[in-house]
This record gives sequence, C-alpha cells and structure tokens, in this order.
Amino acid sequence: MRVLAAMSGGVDSAVAAARAVAAGHDVVGVHLALSAKPGTLRTGSRGCCTVEDAHDARRVADLLGIPFYVWDFAERFTEDVVEDFVAEYAAGRTPNPCLKCNERIKFEALLDKAIALGFDAVCTGHYARLAQVDGRPELRRSADLGKDQSYVLASLTAEQLSHAMFPLGDSLKSDVRVEATERGLAVAEKPDSYDICFIPDGDTRGFLAGKLGERPGQLVDDETGAVLGVHAGVHGFTVGQRHGLGIDAPSVDGRPRYVLALEPVSGKVRVGAIEKLAVREIIADRPIWPSGVALDRPVDCVAQVRAHGGTSAATADFVEGNLVVRPSEELRGVAPGQAVVLYRPDEAGDIVLGSGMISATR
Repeated sequence: MRVLAAMSGGVDSAVAAARAVAAGHDVVGVHLALSAKPGTLRTGSRGCCTVEDAHDARRVADLLGIPFYVWDFAERFTEDVVEDFVAEYAAGRTPNPCLKCNERIKFEALLDKAIALGFDAVCTGHYARLAQVDGRPELRRSADLGKDQSYVLASLTAEQLSHAMFPLGDSLKSDVRVEATERGLAVAEKPDSYDICFIPDGDTRGFLAGKLGERPGQLVDDETGAVLGVHAGVHGFTVGQRHGLGIDAPSVDGRPRYVLALEPVSGKVRVGAIEKLAVREIIADRPIWPSGVALDRPVDCVAQVRAHGGTSAATADFVEGNLVVRPSEELRGVAPGQAVVLYRPDEAGDIVLGSGMISATR
C-alpha cells in the first residue's frame, strides 16, 4: 500500500512510520505545520509544531530512507481547532481539542489530501487497535491502557478508519522507546507532549482571557441563590472545577464548593456541594459510529466521559438522533462539550461502539 505517515517529530509517530516501512509499504513522511508562528524550541514536554519538531521528523525520515514533506495546515488548524476551542468555552462548554484535531485535521484535511494524491492510508502513532471485521472497521482500546487513545479517535467515521493505520496499538509505550533506541532513532528519549499543544505555557485561562477579554459575571450559590463573588468570564471555569474559584468566604458547612453549571448568557457560574455533580443520565448529540453501524436497541456497555478516567458501566440507547446514556454508577464532573464514548467489553480489547458530544446531563 501507499502510506502517508504523519510524523510529529515524537517517538510514537517515528516508530509507527518505521513499522510501516518494515511491513513493506510504500511510505512517505509528512510533518504538519499547524502553527502560523512556530516556536524555535520546545519547552520540555510542552508545545508542538516547533522548528525542532520538524527537524526531528525529517531526521527520522532520512534514517528510514523515505521521502519527507512539510505541509502547512496552520490556517485550517486555527479555524477548526483553536477557534472552535475558544467558541466552545465562550458558550459554557468544555471542548477536547485533541479529539477535534484528529477529526478535522488528521483524518479529514490530511486524509482527504492523501487520498487525492493516491495514498491508500494515513499512518499515525496513536495508541489504539484497528481491525477489519466482516468488511467493517473495528476500533479497540490499545494494549497499553495507560496510553490508550481510542477515546480521542472515537469521533472518526467508518470511512475514515478504513484508511487509517495505527501500528502501535498492540505495543506498550516502554517497548516503543526500546525499539526506537534499537533502530537508532534520535527521538527515542524525547519527552511526550502533554496539555494543549497550542497553549505551550499551560495557562488555559490566560489564553482564553486573551482571546475573549473580560466578560464579568457572578458566582452564585446554587442552593440559596446568594452571590458569592464576581468573575471575569464563564470561559475561566469548567463543570466539576474546585480550585481557583475566587470565593473568599467558606461555605456554611465548611465543605468545598464545586462548579455545577455555567450560564454564558447571564454570566452566572453556579457552585455548590460535590453531591450536586452526580449525573444519572447523559444526553449526547452528533453521534458517530466508527464501525458504521448505529445502535438499534438499548445496549449494555461501558461509558467514558473524559480522556482519562470517568468510566462506568451503563445502558445506552439511540433516541431521536441523540445518544441517551444511563450510568449504573453516578458520574461526577460530566462537562457539556466533552465526548461520551461507548465501549463493549471484550477480552481482546474493548470495542468502540459509538460516541457523541455531551449536550446535557440530568
């Protein structure tokens, strides 16, 4: 197959590309320039798309003996990921930019261009397993559950997954680093990137303040309606947040307060006791079925509501265009704007049944 290997400059994408070459595919490497003003150096594990990252990816491609290109996707990334991120926070939701990047950049913009150029598949260093079962793609959790990225890939369609390759799905991260060393890849010990790639200093609140400015509102006790303070904008908060609320006076019972709800129109941030974060039903719109098969009846499954953690056995149904998910155990801190991903437990690795964007909870 003709394979386009997306090479970020990190160890995972480097080993994924190396494995694609070793498997006999005709591989071309590409680094996506996603920043209009790329930095010259990374700051430890923060940041991405720097000049250093592009150079690291090129050196790996040279060692593998494959062609290498840098494609400028900065404008598309800004529109589809960064601006979406800002708009979602302004609307009182909590987005996942990694999920949006996979959906709109790596497996829409990049894949569309790859197919137009005659490639059969896009290869990435994601930790997830992918197979073809009865002619349909089947997305599963990674063998390395600590690195599993099936959650942020669950918004991909069956058509997109049919042109995807995840060579690291059956591997542990520790083994990938060993393999990189054995292959002589200089990125073998390069730190993993974390946090939000386009906010390299990790200050999400400061980034949003710079984009949205001040939008003053009130911090309100959900039980009594009492005004506890003021804030600079609902975009500085997320459901389930405990720290950094800016409330001076303790609660009457001395217990911590948590963000319960955001009201972007009125500017109110409602806070209260942790028990009020309990969620017994999740409504999600924009459902995606990675296998191409929608739910046609209620199913028992495992629901995950955050990229790391937030899982519970649940019953899910597809009702009037929405996913309705009822966890068997109360979940807390379920934020609108995040994805809920449904898994079917399986000994060979949990299978992704579907996903949707959380629009409401009860």
